[in-house]
Amino acid sequence: MSSRYFEDVQIGDSQEFGSRTLSKEEIISFAEKFDPQPFHIDEEAAKSSQFGGIIASGWQTASVTMRMMVDNMIDTSASLGSPGVNNLRWYKPVRPGDTLRVRSEVMSKKRSQSRTTMGTIFGKIEVFNQNDEMVMSFESIGLTQCRPQTPLKF
Repeated sequence: MSSRYFEDVQIGDSQEFGSRTLSKEEIISFAEKFDPQPFHIDEEAAKSSQFGGIIASGWQTASVTMRMMVDNMIDTSASLGSPGVNNLRWYKPVRPGDTLRVRSEVMSKKRSQSRTTMGTIFGKIEVFNQNDEMVMSFESIGLTQCRPQTPLKF
């Protein structure tokens, strides 16, 4: 795959990708390490919670989404990381057996005035389950290399 630089990304570019099914075992394993709340790790406690059963941590949903983004959207040779995300929201619980997919859209972009070899790409990321229900969304901020300038030959 050839590198996809700042100049190659256009406002309005969109794509859908990913298909990742979460098992009960991996939901519990993730939560035991990173978010050990009863509705993530204990089936009996989860049944009597507001969720009525085990659900994935929102942070696991975000982590799975990030992996799908790296596998399908982020050019790892031109990416310069991210200073963060805005407006992260979890709308519906992700349950064992749910299959997630991502929709992304480039909303705007801005070339850096002070660091002319990079630009910032602002996107909208939406994550859906197998029933086309949005489970999570956020606004992404991606720092990306600009296309290297080739010297003119005379």
